[in-house]
Amino acid sequence: MMKKITFNLMVSFLLMSAISFAQGTVTGTVSDSDLGGSLSGANIIEEGANNGAIADFDGNFSLNVTGNSGTIVISYLGYTSTSVSYTLTNGTANLGTVSLEGDANALDEVVVIGTGVIDLAAGRATPVAVSSISGREIQLKATGNVEFTEALKNTPSVYVANQAGGFGDSQIFLRGYDQTNTAFLLNGQPINGMEDGRMYWSNWSGMSDVANVVEIQRGLGSSKLAISSVGGTVNIVSKTTNKKEGGFARFLAGNDSYFKSTVSYDSGLNESGWAFSVLVDHWQAHRKYSIGTAGQGQNYMFSVGYKPNDKHALNFLITGAPQWHDQNFSDDLEDYELLGQKQNANSGFLDGERYTERRNYYHKPVANLNWDFNINESMDLSTVLYASWGRGGGTGGLGSGRVRNDRDEIDFDQIVENNIANADADGIAGFGGSYVRRASVNNHNWYGLLSNLNIESNDWTFNVGVDSRLYHGDHFRQINDLLGLSGFNDNYGLDRPDDYVITEEFEADPWGALFNFADDDQRYSYNYSEDINYIGGFGQIEYANDNFSVFVQGAFSSQTYQREGHFADSDGEGKGKSDKLSKTGYNVKGGLSYNFNENHTIFANAGLFSRQPFLDNIFTDIRRSNDIVKPDVDNEEILGFEAGYRFKNQNLKVNVDFYHTEWGNRFVQYGTQELVDGVETFFTNRLSDVSQKHMGFETDVAYRPGNGIWKLHWYTSVGNWKYDGESPRTKQNDETNEFVTLTNEESSLDLSGTKVGNAPQTSTGLGLTVNICESLSVDGSYNIYSDLYEFVDADDVVDAATSTPSTVYQPERLDSYTLGDVGLTYKFKLGNNKLTFRGNVYNVFNTAYVNQRNAFGYYLGNGRTFNGSLKFQF
Repeated sequence: MMKKITFNLMVSFLLMSAISFAQGTVTGTVSDSDLGGSLSGANIIEEGANNGAIADFDGNFSLNVTGNSGTIVISYLGYTSTSVSYTLTNGTANLGTVSLEGDANALDEVVVIGTGVIDLAAGRATPVAVSSISGREIQLKATGNVEFTEALKNTPSVYVANQAGGFGDSQIFLRGYDQTNTAFLLNGQPINGMEDGRMYWSNWSGMSDVANVVEIQRGLGSSKLAISSVGGTVNIVSKTTNKKEGGFARFLAGNDSYFKSTVSYDSGLNESGWAFSVLVDHWQAHRKYSIGTAGQGQNYMFSVGYKPNDKHALNFLITGAPQWHDQNFSDDLEDYELLGQKQNANSGFLDGERYTERRNYYHKPVANLNWDFNINESMDLSTVLYASWGRGGGTGGLGSGRVRNDRDEIDFDQIVENNIANADADGIAGFGGSYVRRASVNNHNWYGLLSNLNIESNDWTFNVGVDSRLYHGDHFRQINDLLGLSGFNDNYGLDRPDDYVITEEFEADPWGALFNFADDDQRYSYNYSEDINYIGGFGQIEYANDNFSVFVQGAFSSQTYQREGHFADSDGEGKGKSDKLSKTGYNVKGGLSYNFNENHTIFANAGLFSRQPFLDNIFTDIRRSNDIVKPDVDNEEILGFEAGYRFKNQNLKVNVDFYHTEWGNRFVQYGTQELVDGVETFFTNRLSDVSQKHMGFETDVAYRPGNGIWKLHWYTSVGNWKYDGESPRTKQNDETNEFVTLTNEESSLDLSGTKVGNAPQTSTGLGLTVNICESLSVDGSYNIYSDLYEFVDADDVVDAATSTPSTVYQPERLDSYTLGDVGLTYKFKLGNNKLTFRGNVYNVFNTAYVNQRNAFGYYLGNGRTFNGSLKFQF
């Protein structure tokens, strides 16, 4: 409180002094460049003089200046400061509306903790290819029934496959690389799956509400960790503990009965140095777009910070997003034409209510404790201790008794009747002729420590740190719904008696999954654990002066793997612990830049990565066997280069990037589905020693005229992504876990010159925001995607080589498509508080399109969807 009183007295003194020397008055309005809303409390200072002013509630200001011409500097918490020149006419000058842009690097002013472990690109003098999305944009455009990932789609070389599947089932591709080969960080902590590198966005749906900024570093990125950034690095910086007291309540509704309510409160930093923030919400819908894709979930965040003095700051944060959602998968185009774009072959009815075979349910609380230590003016230490506990899984069918109706939906009522009819006197049946819903469970505990020491000396900056992780995962199957049976006879090739019966059911519920899951005697098919221990060290040296900068960065890591089987097969194999395998990895990267002047910059970066294989690729049969693949699976080797040009003035920003990436020894794993003895059977295909070459260029342009009334954003990406060389292949039956015998042609694939699929190699987009008045703004975006190919299926490659051996195999080229989104924001005040209405329409032209094709069929994108929200800020 004393600091606040002192500050107000100082401001009053400066204003009184300025008036006595004033020559004239400069007026204007300060607004948010993204939303168009006024920035109440913005600071306005005349450059070179001791006079200033503060914008009122509507963003208006009036500043008494000392000269007939000069420059004023306008700043606001969390925004980039801007300088504006003025010339007095008859003693006055009206600057109109001055728009400020959100500053992703002002986080230390917004939160109690610093950002020492968060590798933001702007924290380094040498540029990389980077784009930032503000938390305000995310919370307006990509919340509710829209995936968090949608906020990233208007970015060069970023493709969001927004499938008409279920809530949280979207995927991100960066420069043609999928999510397993793009590094995702939350407040500096790696969050890709330790076992396979995957990202499940349904586990992170709460990021739409708590993200402060998302920074996408394409290619090498600026992260100092020994992590995979083949495609790039996505830094998600979340809300923690706000210094300012306040909060909000928001209510959002959308198509197909979507409803979401959110409440947030920040206590503000008190005189003792304590502050806390809390956010909770609940959402639900009877479907996302397709039928049979209902969902429900919550999001919670609690953060408490303590800043006893200028030397130390501590913050504890826990957040989670428990959810369940029913899923729709890919299908043949003929089925869509016959049954409609919203059809779902996984769904049907049970006792008169919609019931879907496939449901994802998961709860992954994440907690971290941050400590920032400002040792002296040139040295600081940032450390974070973090943990997550994931519980849940995904449901599917078990048994050969699936029945479909004439609409290709699953007839669950008939299945129940058949189960009862085929069961014995005790209500027990087995695989043949019966059908139940099972759940594949993935429970894990993950603990980590990340620490970074930063030293600055004149034009030099030094960083050194450590990254350690401990991971334990349990994988097994359990019964979710016996569908009329009292027990299921387990005959999956284990060393159990032939008449072994499983009787317990476990709900597909994210809260219940935390503590309620099957013991060993009620698990079936597979039951194993994995342990991964990781330790890495990193360092960086950077030199920068006014015109030139250069950096060198390196990291080294060691990772150990071990599997423990809890079941033995019919031959007594697979139980017990495997040998412990260790792998080392490293990365080395460096770059330089040159500033011709304050407007023009060129730069170049290069790097070499040696990445350890994922655990799932280490064992011959991860579900059943402790045998390690021989010869050992090699590290994947990535060599990357990029160069770029930057132009920036007060109204225009232009970024141009060129890149070339070679990726060798890659391991690819994907599923297929085939009829075996009349039963739909899933197979896992594994390709080793795959090589890829990705090259292309990107442009990103933003223009805003001096009056700030409108803002234009344009981007384009053109790539040439191809496979190279031959790749060995294996194929495994997921039901029996047996490997399929392959011919020579089937077991070795020549992929040279084959296009990489699943993401468009050419894309462009245009975005426009217009501030109609102080309170009202409209915005829209239009995106074009082309050169999109299907995923490469090994069986298709074999068939093509057999029929036309001299022709390079190319996957099917999917149709190009365009998408348009529009939005409207209206702000008004209610006493001393604010109300904000936001409306969004996605795919406004209701375009029908295919955004991916895999081995199972085609994925359609969502048709027109919409939402509207009302937010009350206090």
